[in-house]
Amino acid sequence: MVNHLSMSELSQSTLIDIVQAQRYGAEYQPIVSLETGETFGYEALSRFYDKQGDLVRPDVVYAALHDNPITLFQVEYAQKKVQLGNADKSKTLFVNLDQDAFFAAGTEALDCPFMQLVKGYGRDKVVVELIENSEVNDALMSLTMIEAFSSLGIGTAIDDLCNPRSMISIAVMQLVDWVKLDKYVVTMKHDKNFMLFVKKMIEFAKLTNKNIILEGVESREDLEFARYLGVDFVQGFYFRERFLVVKP
Repeated sequence: MVNHLSMSELSQSTLIDIVQAQRYGAEYQPIVSLETGETFGYEALSRFYDKQGDLVRPDVVYAALHDNPITLFQVEYAQKKVQLGNADKSKTLFVNLDQDAFFAAGTEALDCPFMQLVKGYGRDKVVVELIENSEVNDALMSLTMIEAFSSLGIGTAIDDLCNPRSMISIAVMQLVDWVKLDKYVVTMKHDKNFMLFVKKMIEFAKLTNKNIILEGVESREDLEFARYLGVDFVQGFYFRERFLVVKP
């Protein structure tokens, strides 16, 4: 069985080894059209491995790296090179981009090395995902990034919408091209009050011509729930056979 190291199990020596040996991989999770059932694109997810080849949870690694902005930038930049370099270029690629890593470069937004990477991949074939969380400053950074990418014709998405630990920036919601509903929505589908909120978010997205993706689809029941919500695309382990994995 593959082991997933948690925060308490991630030692300093393991973290240093991951960074120095560049034990980076990527997983490409399909984004499937509800209308056609075809794979529209992939979301590239960061994967880290220890010396034994066991997976180390990416959120644990990134949480540790946030203590050192320069190292965070270096790792995020290397991860994006892996993700962009191994992607299926016939499909749209969705990539997460850490706001702190983006600004750790110390340059103007348009001159950031991440911008050059994305431009080199193809402006019309990539969507940059930005995570909304509990910090107001993160929303401000997201707005700057969205404006920079939009000026180059590169699409953007808000990720993890409706996650209980995230906030909602009206300005960010207005500017992005894509909305990704967090998998938490699936787990809360029987909560009437919560679903009233979700449906209003979907209604707003549709009225402003945004594409909507529901994450966390793991069963036929979840797929039918997505149809009930009226989203455009779905993503999750229900489509595991279409996943692509790149290991170091």
